[in-house]
Amino acid sequence: GEPGGYRGHNGGWAEFSDPLGYIAKIRPIAEKSGICKIRPPAVVMEEGGYEAICKDRRWARVAQRLAYPSGKNIGSLLRAHYERIIYPYEMYQSGSGANLVQCNTRPFESEEKDREYKPHSIPLRQSVQPSKFNSYGRRAKRLQQEPEPTEEDIEKNPELKKLQIYGAGPKMLGLGLVAKDKTLRKKDKEGPECPPTVVVKEEPVGAEAKVEPASPRTYLEGKEELRHSPEPCTKMTMRLRRSHSNSQFVDSYICRICSRGDEDDKLLLCDGCDDNYHIFCLLPPLPEIPKGIWRCPKCVMAECKRPPEAFGFEQATREYTLQSFGEMADSFKADYFNMPVHMVPTELVEKEFWRLVNSIEEDVTVEYGADIHSKEFGSGFPISDGKRKLSPEEEEYAGSGWNLNVMPVLKQSVLCHINADISGMKVPWLYVGMVFSAFCWHIEDHWSYSINYLHWGEPKTWYGVPSFAAEHLEEVMKKLTPELFESQPDLLHQLVTLMNPNTLMAHGVPVVRTNQCAGEFVITFPRAYHSGFNQGYNFAEAVNFCTADWLPAGRQCIEHYRRLRRYCVFSHEELICKMAACPEKLDLNLAAAVHKEMFVLVQEERKLRKALLEKGITEAEREAFELLPDDERQCDKCKTTCFLSALACYDCPQCLVCLYHMDDLCKCPRSKQYLRYRYTLDELPAMLHKLKVRAESFDTWANKVRIALEVEDGRKRSELKGSGKIFWGSSGGFWGDF
Repeated sequence: GEPGGYRGHNGGWAEFSDPLGYIAKIRPIAEKSGICKIRPPAVVMEEGGYEAICKDRRWARVAQRLAYPSGKNIGSLLRAHYERIIYPYEMYQSGSGANLVQCNTRPFESEEKDREYKPHSIPLRQSVQPSKFNSYGRRAKRLQQEPEPTEEDIEKNPELKKLQIYGAGPKMLGLGLVAKDKTLRKKDKEGPECPPTVVVKEEPVGAEAKVEPASPRTYLEGKEELRHSPEPCTKMTMRLRRSHSNSQFVDSYICRICSRGDEDDKLLLCDGCDDNYHIFCLLPPLPEIPKGIWRCPKCVMAECKRPPEAFGFEQATREYTLQSFGEMADSFKADYFNMPVHMVPTELVEKEFWRLVNSIEEDVTVEYGADIHSKEFGSGFPISDGKRKLSPEEEEYAGSGWNLNVMPVLKQSVLCHINADISGMKVPWLYVGMVFSAFCWHIEDHWSYSINYLHWGEPKTWYGVPSFAAEHLEEVMKKLTPELFESQPDLLHQLVTLMNPNTLMAHGVPVVRTNQCAGEFVITFPRAYHSGFNQGYNFAEAVNFCTADWLPAGRQCIEHYRRLRRYCVFSHEELICKMAACPEKLDLNLAAAVHKEMFVLVQEERKLRKALLEKGITEAEREAFELLPDDERQCDKCKTTCFLSALACYDCPQCLVCLYHMDDLCKCPRSKQYLRYRYTLDELPAMLHKLKVRAESFDTWANKVRIALEVEDGRKRSELKGSGKIFWGSSGGFWGDF
């Protein structure tokens, strides 16, 4: 991604077929940026390329692979879009520019245009010579391009509507939605409502851009006024402040204090209640009319008496279908920018978004269909659940590791070993966005990975901060907004905090950005803060996943949660022990990683139980913690979810603490307190040993093969070195040998 993100090289389907292996391969580079965009290999290229598909008449097959059902002219329409938009770019990339008629009426502006943003079907944007394959064979007429579908065809076939985007005429608006009035919603250019011309400085933000620290003006430059819809949406998920437009002074207005209307140039209008006051009648008097918003003493007093509201978002009350939300979203954006939605440059939307966030005087309402559960409303990916017969292509995608329903439960994944209900992490969530709808700065639960796929629609703009700068970002935010963190200490965990990337960068936080387009994935790495907003109407799907390299970060996250006294989604100790109990089911790489984590866990548990014994606590009972609800095994002090052990009291049955807080249980004597444990200290080393055998099974096998080959070749047989064993002692019982 642009500046600082990482986009993997084009390795083709062979390299791409193993998603977690692919992510592991790019991780050493990509995690330095925090977020990473992945662009899958092109379907058209996999089918042999444009020319081969034209020759063999396989555009209908391409449309089918893209999940479009068979229908009138869909293949032809898809070919037309590809031929006009993508094929000239392929020719340019390959150096075959001679095949193109003049591509642009102006000089090529590759250094000035946002190469990520592809405005849909701008008329005459690119012109291509008629395909040379139209004269193939004796039946040339059958190979000629089919006529463009008529408006009647489009109205009858909903699949054609999905493919229709702005063409040479104004019949379509946005992505897949028919404009009701068949107009481009442009205001009268001569009328009083016409907004001033906005000149936008365009900067290259293509995916191949080099890692460069952005200047403080990258995201917020200038203070141009842009007119927006006079009627905002019903409810908002992002609330800003709107300036009053009716603040003219009227001769008949009178001062609320002296009841006179003279000296109207000294009359001050309250922006709260619209009452008028002479500036010299106020106490204390004002020397001049203040700039910006002003509220009278009565309104200030009323505001001060209001109970404080939590900083965050409102839940919208209006319900939408996907169609009605899209119509609202496209209409809002077209009216706001006074141009067709697909023609608004991404950098203009970005600049306006941060201008609104920083503005005190404007109030803009947008809505976001966020965190919609895919099990309830259906995933955007095909699923083999037996409810519907899938085509061969759908079957392929239903089983792909890049299907977000499959990725969290792959063999190399960790979350598939959790039995508890953590659907919030293992099951994909859906996101239906509109322009300016935003997701605030946050990191994932348990510092897990996340993967986001944009199914269709306008781009999603992302900002990312690498994990090594996570604490720096938190310090900067707390420093700049102390009043918010005083009332809500866990503010960053509530996904309600936006801060301009330039502000963060000005305080030394490294920030990267990228525009995610339809058909692209974005990966966020463990403890990488990320935020962003939608450029317009779009549909995305996201899920968490954890791999072997995440395990140390997951343990550090639990330690961090313990200090913050934050609840866990699941028990990290339980996860490690669950995998250790069945090592034969683990991928070899995962087994090795679990062995390392289990070793740390056992050492720490040994130390804690020894400290407990030294305090005089000798009673103990075995407890199957995994059978208890989480709220019955949480530490009263730090809220962590207990699994290996906990301290309880016979006289205080409602009390429970982890061993890190053994002094915070209750005031009862130690003789009343007892240890609740899951495994003895002799059982844990046995689990550790089985993990070691599994992790080293490949090396053991490879060693045997080497020895066999040496014997066969007549070379001296070397002795197989024995693997060292850890001496754990075996005094028995739940305490073990310290």
